[in-house]
Amino acid sequence: MTAADKPAEPRLTSLSHGGGCGCKIAPGLLSEILKSTSAMPVPKELLVGFATADDAAVYQLNDEQALVATTDFFMPIVDDPFEFGRIAATNALSDVYAMGGRPILALALVGMPIKVLSTQTIARILEGGASVCRAAGIPVAGGHTIDSVEAIYGLVALGLVHPARVKRNADARPGDMLVLGKPLGVGVMSAALKRDALGDAGYAQMIATTTQLNTPGPELAGLPGVHALTDVTGFGLAGHALEIARGAQCEVRIAWAAVPLLAGVRELAAAGFVTGASRSNWTGYGAEVALPEGFAAPDQALLTDPQTSGGLLVTCAPAAVAEVLAVFRRHGFEAAKVIGTVAAAAPGRAGLAVV
Repeated sequence: MTAADKPAEPRLTSLSHGGGCGCKIAPGLLSEILKSTSAMPVPKELLVGFATADDAAVYQLNDEQALVATTDFFMPIVDDPFEFGRIAATNALSDVYAMGGRPILALALVGMPIKVLSTQTIARILEGGASVCRAAGIPVAGGHTIDSVEAIYGLVALGLVHPARVKRNADARPGDMLVLGKPLGVGVMSAALKRDALGDAGYAQMIATTTQLNTPGPELAGLPGVHALTDVTGFGLAGHALEIARGAQCEVRIAWAAVPLLAGVRELAAAGFVTGASRSNWTGYGAEVALPEGFAAPDQALLTDPQTSGGLLVTCAPAAVAEVLAVFRRHGFEAAKVIGTVAAAAPGRAGLAVV
């Protein structure tokens, strides 16, 4: 068979039942699966583990260093193999930044349908991931590969942080302000892309936001006024804000009109380009969210929209807001905005309110 006779490779997104962080197991089901893990013994050196649903594990090595360890992988969110690799790697490294850490190395996790995709396509995925690691100043030091039915790529990411600078999502305080680093709408855009309804400008936006490394994390973690830090990924803004609320036993209040959105995504959501993960997210945690009367369906979809490689979500003292925003601006995050506040909650009444 000549090269001209070979069948064309399928679109990468056609090989996945859900792309990017939209592949995540729904939050309610995940809680049920992880229920038994709470009984496991925890060494004193483990500063962050399962308990607070944080972005990464943190293990103290000595008085000056703690190891940040995480892994993240998913199925294609775009058809370009190089860009898929970039997005997946950026997303995986984000969890290190979200703990206040600086990445030191990565390991590649690769599952590919080797009878469906060419070695050149698979190599381009890995090249995309490696390019992001180079930009972060770290090596891809190894990894693991398997022959898989669906294309899967991601990283094990390791980083270092001073133990005193570890930022958990459970350390928010009443009176804090809530700051979001990136606009929402990646899940909506991915749904539109899969149905050939995302224009060139929308696609460019999607690539730009999902490949922007969350490098402000370590600098934000060093600010005394910053209390909690996480990133917004598969559970959507509502889900990750709820993790802050549950961990700190407080109420997070989001001013929806202040939340930055990618251009055109509200119109796409209104046209029905919504992921199944967005609906699963609402089913899993909607009972803990108070919405204003008349809150529109497209807005609810964006509130729960799964973000692949989403922005950092910060709680900080009001006096620290200007400095927090200045850090974001220095790192090129022009869309970063104050989107809400943290308030005290009655015992057992932690939750999220959208106003």
